Amino acid sequence: MVQISTSRRRALLRKYARNIKFLMILGSICLIVAALPKQAQFRYEFEKGRIWNQKDLVSPYSFAILKTPQEIENDRKTALASITPLYRFDRDMGKQQTEGFRNDLEIKWHTAGLPDNQKEKYQAIGVNLLTDVYNKGIIKVNQRHQRNEALNISVLNNNISVERNINDLFTRDRALNYCEQQLNVRKDIDKAFLLDLISDRLLVNLTFDDKLTAKSEKEALDNLSVTRGMVQSGETIVAKGAVVNDDIFQKLQSYKKAFEDNARIDGDVNLVLFGRFLLVGLAITLLIVFLYLFRRDIYGDNRLVGLILMVVTAMLATLSIAIMLQIPTLYYIPYCIVPIIIRILFDTRLALYIHLLVVLIAGFFVPNSFEFAYYQITAGMVAIYTIKNLIRREQFLTSALIITATYFVAFLGISFIRQGSLATIDWLDFIPFTVSVLLTLLAYPLIYAFEKLFGLTSDITLIELTNTNSPLLREMAFTAPGTFQHSLQVANLAENAIYAIGGNALLVRAGALYHDIGKIENPLFFIENQTSSFNPHDKLPYEESAQIIIRHVSKGIDMARKSNLPDIVTDFIRTHHGNTRVDYFYQSFLKNFPEKFIDENIFRYPGPIPFSKETGVLMLADSVEAASRSLKEPNQKSISDLVDRIVKYKLDQDQLKDSNITLKDIETIKTIFKRMLMSIYHVRIEY
Repeated sequence: MVQISTSRRRALLRKYARNIKFLMILGSICLIVAALPKQAQFRYEFEKGRIWNQKDLVSPYSFAILKTPQEIENDRKTALASITPLYRFDRDMGKQQTEGFRNDLEIKWHTAGLPDNQKEKYQAIGVNLLTDVYNKGIIKVNQRHQRNEALNISVLNNNISVERNINDLFTRDRALNYCEQQLNVRKDIDKAFLLDLISDRLLVNLTFDDKLTAKSEKEALDNLSVTRGMVQSGETIVAKGAVVNDDIFQKLQSYKKAFEDNARIDGDVNLVLFGRFLLVGLAITLLIVFLYLFRRDIYGDNRLVGLILMVVTAMLATLSIAIMLQIPTLYYIPYCIVPIIIRILFDTRLALYIHLLVVLIAGFFVPNSFEFAYYQITAGMVAIYTIKNLIRREQFLTSALIITATYFVAFLGISFIRQGSLATIDWLDFIPFTVSVLLTLLAYPLIYAFEKLFGLTSDITLIELTNTNSPLLREMAFTAPGTFQHSLQVANLAENAIYAIGGNALLVRAGALYHDIGKIENPLFFIENQTSSFNPHDKLPYEESAQIIIRHVSKGIDMARKSNLPDIVTDFIRTHHGNTRVDYFYQSFLKNFPEKFIDENIFRYPGPIPFSKETGVLMLADSVEAASRSLKEPNQKSISDLVDRIVKYKLDQDQLKDSNITLKDIETIKTIFKRMLMSIYHVRIEY
């Protein structure tokens, strides 16, 4: 069996990771290119009311001028108004009802008590009235036409259409009134008897033909022209310095449509796709270079690179879907969701860079790209600024309100530039921005999903962890109250120090609160929890006492894992003592057993040493706070000497060499520690 050396195995793993990263980048680029619109892009940007600052635009070919949406709508209304509703005439209805009248008369005559010699006269009068009514027509007006009392309709009889006015036709009520009026002049008949027979036979014989009418309306709409006039080849569409008025704007819109249609027919789709690939590829490559140069920690983690590429691809894919669906305006899309997610999961600089990248790519495919870019870049910057230091959940709502205000200011400014009038602003155009901001609040559940999916820890999670009512901290407060108070003081010291030198203050606070949770198991073995003169270490060998003290680190790591604390917080437990010695017990052993040989590692913490600013600051804060409790007379000099001595010891022991803390940072940290400790111990500063 072939054995692979450790160095060879590492080289293979690095190569495999690089290949995975390359495939992720290539896949992201291809997905974005595939999702974006495929047609060639019109090169000119234009808006109503703006001055055309480019050279004279001359049409390279003839094209039709498109009508405006308002003109098309007016034409539609006119065309529909010109279509007369079609009603079908039922010829058989009159014959059927007349015959029915004869039968009814025959049946009811014997009970009417009228002379038999009058029967034919009654029948003739009734038949004549029904014939007159049915020949004229009884109509039931469709609900669509009831409001128009003077409506003309087309009556279809034997496939012959005759235009009639609705007032010239009977409704059932009007037909009954007509019959009653005709019978009123006849004094020789029983009007009530005959009118009752006739009324039973008055039924509609003119019915609305919805399908045929709809077909006529569709034909009329299909025949409408969507153009008005032509721009000839060689004709100037707009001259340099001209104001883009309504007429010029419509010509430019028509030229843009003609250009896109021609490009779709005559252009090489493969070249268009290749151009998109170059543009998107360049932008994504610049992002990867940025990560390599400035965020090597992210670049080296394919999981994090994959998350960033997923967010960018998803945002641009959403834009592409919106363009394909032709939603009324693209400003409904919550673009600010990207910088918020990246800011919460990573940092401010990366969030701004990625937001600019997304807006730059999107700008190629949206109308009025400069206006779009201005709206989104300003709103995105504000979104990042407002959650720079996330310490409360309600900051999301505050951020949403400030983003809305930013959109509103930009909306007003652009409206004034376009129209120069407050009265002509359509305030309904601002609704999409409001909807966009509301959708931006979806960042909150998305952040939670990304945390679980990619194993990240956001500031929101850290806020939850710093709640002292969390189960683990409550247990420490009850079981090891001295350690809990120590942790609170360390959190305050470390948080203020890291805030001054630059770093994640929320992460430091969370790490400080949990760094000593391992002491919960044997709280009385730690001096801050001893409330009497009894010290259990007095009965133990120095080596065993040292191991009990050292074990609080491994115990703390175990407890953190059982409580599902994030690794980034558990790192503070691992590193807060680095690989220093438990000097008290080590020196005591040397003093009492000078002749014995002892392995120094028994008295040394396993490490690792701090590897970030945050973990380095916590180590210093932990040591300084613990040592300050031993001061018999805390004053300005003793506190200053203590801080200097502790920090120097850590530096001499090389505990901070991997923590990226500069000498300038060290001086700042010491100044803050001294000032805060003097405040804690109520030391009066001498001036």
